[in-house]
Amino acid sequence: MAVMTIGKTVPKPGPLTVDDLQHTPDDGRRYELVDGRLDVAPAPVFLHSRVESRLAIHLGVLAPDECEVVTSPGINFNSDRSHHRIPDLVVIRAEDEESPYLTRPPLLAVEVVSPESVFRDHHTKRREYAEFGIPSYWVITPDRDKSSIIELRLENGEYAEVSAAFGEEVFETDAPFPVRVVPQWLTAPGDWRACIGGPEETTEATKPAAGD
Repeated sequence: MAVMTIGKTVPKPGPLTVDDLQHTPDDGRRYELVDGRLDVAPAPVFLHSRVESRLAIHLGVLAPDECEVVTSPGINFNSDRSHHRIPDLVVIRAEDEESPYLTRPPLLAVEVVSPESVFRDHHTKRREYAEFGIPSYWVITPDRDKSSIIELRLENGEYAEVSAAFGEEVFETDAPFPVRVVPQWLTAPGDWRACIGGPEETTEATKPAAGD
C-alpha cells in the first residue's frame, strides 16, 4: 500500500487510515478510503457545486433546530478508520457533531451524480450507506434540461426506492423533516430561491371563498 504525496509516493505497510489522508495532494480532488484503499474522485464541476449549494441553503432554511445541514463532511465508517467517505451533503442530529470526522450515521446522505460517479453513487455507496445504517439516501442527477431526485429509505438493512421526481415535478418527503424540492430549480438559472420549494399548497383555510 502507498500514501500519495505531492510529487512522490511513500510506501506504507497495511491498509491506509484517515491519518494518511493528510499526505494526499491539495489538488481539489476528493480522497476517500474503502477498506484501506484510496478511492479518488475529481474535483466537482460547476453544475455539481451549484446543486450542493442550493440544496444546502434550502434544507438549512427548513431544518429544525435539532438538525444541522453539512456539506462534504468526512465520515469514518469503522473503528479502525480505514473506511472513510465524504458525502456531498448530510443532515445530522446537532448532538452528533464530532471533530475531526463524524462517526455516527447521519439522518440523510445526499450524493450528486457526476458522469464518472454513476456506478459509485447508485451501487457502491448505496450498499455502503445501507450497511452503515443511514436511514435516508438521496441520489440527485443534475441536468440543465431535466434534473432528478431519487429517494431511498432503509428497510430491513437495504435501501428501497420510495419516491422520485424529475424536472418540474415536486419532490416531497417527510424524512428527515418535511421537505419540498423542484429538481429543476437545483440547476436552472433564475429566481431559484422563490421556486425551489414548488408552488404553495392550497389548504382549506387558504382557499378563496365561493363568490370571491
